[in-house]
Amino acid sequence: MKKGIHPKYSEIQVTCSCGNTFATSSTVGRPLHVEVCSACHPFYTGKQKVMDTAGRIDKFRQRYKGKGGGAAAA
Repeated sequence: MKKGIHPKYSEIQVTCSCGNTFATSSTVGRPLHVEVCSACHPFYTGKQKVMDTAGRIDKFRQRYKGKGGGAAAA
């Protein structure tokens, strides 16, 4: 590797909006603030919201029912 072309790699503190802090290595060189982390992300906490879009799809189909749908009309 060439000398002097690589950025300085140092340990930084990452702070999440939920209050969780942890250390990681980065080339940023300053403390980092993030919105979500593994402690508060819905995928990792098991608190995922499943959106029921069936009502929205039915509403859309009712609105555009019989308006010259062509091949897309079912």
